[in-house]
Amino acid sequence: MRILLTGIHGQVGFELLSTLAPLGEIIPCDRAALNLSNPEAIRAVVRAERPDLIVNPAAYTAVDHAETDAQACEALNVTAVRVLGEEAERLGAVMIHYSTDYVFDGSGDRPWREEDPTGPLNVYGATKLAGERALAAACSQHLILRTSWVYGLRGSNFLLTMLRLGRERPHLRVVADQIGAPTWSRLIAERTAALVARQVICQPNGTAQASTVVTGLRARLKCAPGVVHLTAAGATSWAGFAKEIFKLADLPTAVEEIPASDYPTPARRPANSRLDLSRAEHLIGVPMEGWKESLARCLTGMPMA
Repeated sequence: MRILLTGIHGQVGFELLSTLAPLGEIIPCDRAALNLSNPEAIRAVVRAERPDLIVNPAAYTAVDHAETDAQACEALNVTAVRVLGEEAERLGAVMIHYSTDYVFDGSGDRPWREEDPTGPLNVYGATKLAGERALAAACSQHLILRTSWVYGLRGSNFLLTMLRLGRERPHLRVVADQIGAPTWSRLIAERTAALVARQVICQPNGTAQASTVVTGLRARLKCAPGVVHLTAAGATSWAGFAKEIFKLADLPTAVEEIPASDYPTPARRPANSRLDLSRAEHLIGVPMEGWKESLARCLTGMPMA
C-alpha cells in the first residue's frame, strides 16, 4: 500500500511513521508538504501521490483557544477532512481519521458506545463531530477512531506538564471529577497499525466506477465503515492520572483533588469521557492495554530528573 500520512510532527503522527512503515510505503506530510488549510493544495497533493490509504491524525487541538478561533479550527477539523475524504473516494482509497471523546456531552457514568447520541460542549468538540459527519458523507471506505486524553513524550500534553510542574512544586491542585482514559500516542499508533493489518486490504481494481481513478489496486475495508472507539483500557480522573505520573517518576509532589468548577477554562469539558472499547477489541483481535501499563511503558525509557 501507499499510505499518505498527515501531521507527522504531531504526537500521534510521529508514532504512526514507525508503526505503519511495515505495512507499505509511507508518504509523510508535514505542514510544508501538505497545507491542510488550503483545500486546493490538499487535492493537488493527494492526486499527485495517489495513495491507497490516507491516515489523518492532523487536527486543530487547542481546545480552549478554539473558543475564539472557530474559523481556523473548522478549516482543519471539518473542511480539510471533507476534502481528504472526497479525494480518497475519487481514488478508491480507504481513509482513517481520528476524533475525540469531546463529541459527547459527558453525562452519565457508563462508557460511551459508538452509536450513542452526541452533544459536544465546546467548539473543538463540535468541529470534530462535524468532521466525522463530513468524512462519512464523502468517503464510503472510512474508519473514524475516537480517542481521549492523548499524551506522549513530545509536544504539549498533560504528562509533560505534570512532570514539569512536579519538579517545580511540592503541591498541585488537579481536577478529580472528570473521568476518562489517558491514552499514550504510541498505543494509538500501535493499535492503528494492527487495525490496518487486519481490516484494510488492497485488491486488483476491476470494474471501477466512472468517478474512480484507475491505479491498479483498490483499497477496501474488510469491516463495515464507521466509528471505532480507541483508547487505553480503564479510567481515572485527571488527579488520578497525575498521582500515577508522580508515582512512576518518583516525584514527591502531593495532589489535592478539586472539582472542575475550581479550575475554570474557556471551553467546557465533559465529566464522563469513558469510551466503550468492544468494537476496537473485536476488529483488532486483542484487548486494549490498560492506561497504567501504557504510562509505565511510556516512561520506561525516559530519564528521570
